[in-house]
Amino acid sequence: MDVWRRPCQRKDGLKYYEYILVYTDDVIAISENPKAIMDKLNNFFVLKPDSIKEPTTYLGATISKHKLDGDDYFTWAIGSEAYLQESLRVVKKRIAPMQLTLKKKVYSTLPTGYKPELDSTPFVNDDTAILYMQLIGILRWLVELGRIDVAAEVSMLSSYNAMPREGHFHAALHIFAYLQKHPDRILVMDCGYADHLRPLKKADYSQFYEFTKDELPSDMPTPLGKAVEFTMFVDASHAANVVTRQSRTGVLIFVNKAPIIWYSKKQNSVETSSFGSEFSALKTGVELLEGLRFKLRMMGIPIQGYCHTCVDNMSVVKNSSVPESQLKKKLNAVAYHYVCSKCAIDILQIEWIISAENLADVLTKIQPGPVRDRLIEHIMWKAKQNGKLALIHPSPDIVSFGQYWMIRPPKRGYG
Repeated sequence: MDVWRRPCQRKDGLKYYEYILVYTDDVIAISENPKAIMDKLNNFFVLKPDSIKEPTTYLGATISKHKLDGDDYFTWAIGSEAYLQESLRVVKKRIAPMQLTLKKKVYSTLPTGYKPELDSTPFVNDDTAILYMQLIGILRWLVELGRIDVAAEVSMLSSYNAMPREGHFHAALHIFAYLQKHPDRILVMDCGYADHLRPLKKADYSQFYEFTKDELPSDMPTPLGKAVEFTMFVDASHAANVVTRQSRTGVLIFVNKAPIIWYSKKQNSVETSSFGSEFSALKTGVELLEGLRFKLRMMGIPIQGYCHTCVDNMSVVKNSSVPESQLKKKLNAVAYHYVCSKCAIDILQIEWIISAENLADVLTKIQPGPVRDRLIEHIMWKAKQNGKLALIHPSPDIVSFGQYWMIRPPKRGYG
């Protein structure tokens, strides 16, 4: 793959970059006038007459665009419905000889009360084990295409790829049954600013981290265009694995109002306190944030201000906001100083929210259907057949859920 980039200027004076991604057999132009770019490429490459058009699919994802209420521009959306329908067809075909079918009435991502680590059913045979790995592979790609609502459960079942049990196999089929019931959930790449977030006070770390500075790439292009802002939700389910007592990290990062990174993974260490697991999760979130900042800067995109970070552990907030606080445990102290050093250079500022309002909660726990939908309501949308978008759960209580920090303000629709 090769990338061509050149600075441009709009009629209103705003400067931006045009990007052309050239693959072996494909070209993607990111520009306000992609047809003009494709016409230029046509001088060097033989292009099909109908090849110059807006994208509808990419790597299995369904791409569409919608106009926000009150805006005069379109917003792109990414979904996985087409890939999911084909996946369901393949799964049903593969399990038919086993006299199995997908359940019709499914209300949660996994059976109620099910814990994969406590499953004691017999191990599956070799053929079923291969099928299980294929199912997990399909589910993992669905998560990559935006199915955030099953990310934690797929991560849990992925741990048993080597030796799956019958219960694990049926749990994977249960996830497919859940996806079959909710096939049309999509992510909207909303470029609007989250101006409803309250400003956070920066703690004075000047005496503690004088050596710390924001590391900018040496070959970073000159930033052009409008700046972007970040919002991050971090959560950890303390000692969630009842066998090893490992915690699970969940991180959700928004660029403006578009969800860009969703991360769910079991922690490598065993923390004796919820404070330790939460701070370890926060360290992981900061590492993901730094990688995303680097990537955007190398694309010439300016970054505005700090990342508004929401966690539901007050001890973590206080320790990362009070420079005089100290920790004795080495593992927690390393995570503490790493996070605080980034707060010192204003990469992020941390705020407390109640656990029930933490959007990263969907990436750490197996939740009942209504609880999951209430959080997913602020991350994903439901695509209608008429091309419009709708709320996942159109309840007045759900629309106003989230209060001041909500990523998507209430009563704002898409058409």
